[in-house]
Amino acid sequence: MDPLAEAALAGAGPEELGRIPVPEEYPAVHLRVEDVDMFAGQDQDERDVRKSLRLGRVPMPELAPDEVLIAVMSSAMNYNTVWSAMFLPVPTFAFLRHFGRQGGWAARHDQPHHVLGSDAAGVVVRVGSGVRRWKVGDHVVVSASYVDDQDPATHSDGMLDADQRAWGFETNFGSLAHYAVARANQLLPKPAHLTWEEAASNLLCGGTAYRMLVSHRGAQIKQGDVVLIWGATGGLGAYAAQLVRNGGGIAVGVVGGESKVEAARRLGCEVVINREEIGLGGSTDQAEAGKRLGRAIRGAVGEDPHVVFEHVGRATFGISVFVVRRGGVVVTCGSSTGYRHEYDNRYLWMKLKRVIGSHGANLQEMAEFNRLVALGRVQSALNEVFPLEESAEAARLVQTNRHVGKIAVLGLAPHAGLGVTDPELRARIGETSVAPLRAVATARG
Repeated sequence: MDPLAEAALAGAGPEELGRIPVPEEYPAVHLRVEDVDMFAGQDQDERDVRKSLRLGRVPMPELAPDEVLIAVMSSAMNYNTVWSAMFLPVPTFAFLRHFGRQGGWAARHDQPHHVLGSDAAGVVVRVGSGVRRWKVGDHVVVSASYVDDQDPATHSDGMLDADQRAWGFETNFGSLAHYAVARANQLLPKPAHLTWEEAASNLLCGGTAYRMLVSHRGAQIKQGDVVLIWGATGGLGAYAAQLVRNGGGIAVGVVGGESKVEAARRLGCEVVINREEIGLGGSTDQAEAGKRLGRAIRGAVGEDPHVVFEHVGRATFGISVFVVRRGGVVVTCGSSTGYRHEYDNRYLWMKLKRVIGSHGANLQEMAEFNRLVALGRVQSALNEVFPLEESAEAARLVQTNRHVGKIAVLGLAPHAGLGVTDPELRARIGETSVAPLRAVATARG
């Protein structure tokens, strides 16, 4: 560990941090451009991300005027890292090349290595000359929404920025490392009652779920709404369930095995459906699967769902369109099982249903979600913690859906449990309630 990292970990003040030189290199989990064809000819399921993810030292980039350098105490694993490591649907080096062609500061991103990671909690150790709201020594979490605040559309909704990117996926210098570079307009205060790894696990998935369900740009759930949540114990679903419960809705969670049923209930699902028990797998006819799922939901709550929280994609999208009630909403933010969907359009147009596309969240939505976390109204979905050296194993668990909730990856933090600066709030919430999934054992079948 270099002297600046040691000082940040020890809680050094701004003056001391400012005096210590920034290292020329740092450890980071990254992809190499020479590996992009390593899975050529292989299907998605055959591409083992442990073969492509590398841990090694990379050069420290120069800081732009609107950026900060963060000493990363913890990051978290997201499915976009899995996509990157599979080199699907295209190698992310294409994103870096496209960004780099803008010239100026963007040119730094076009490198023969791609540092991944889109969630972080850490300490600001440098600020660019144009940064106003943040200072060295601040404890922060990082939004993955990488937007240009000089684009007029950003001031309506950052996600409408034509040049909007996902940090650490479509940009370089992400969070699975000892250091990360982020724009100042990505930062929010770290919830003081959480550990580094708990805080790092929230923002990307939680902010995305907030926009999908709560924001006026999403489904705008209300009291009493029945909300079907696919993957209710995954990163996105874990926050969706809490937001539905907190908003007075009825969360109906679908999970992939009996081992995940209790976890879904802990998160606030009133009804939990094990997809294996009603035959929602493989190449099942989606209309028939939708009928079985609809009967199960009506049997439990008496009516069809108002909203379907969709991110699985190809394997479930046709079912989602079928099962949502007349006039209902399917809100989608991803396609972990494939981007090309098939559905029967009659059930969409004739029953006046809607599909809403949702991507990430703007800074205000992220801030609103982060406030709920900071108040203790939404709890961290953290389940497991891995050291940086085992990032590839963590990514493989997410790739094969053998995880519950969120997996954190420690950066500079030497072990879990560090970073709490408001122990009183933590005590009021309760140690076992702050991250309720930590007590859930994960089956590795």
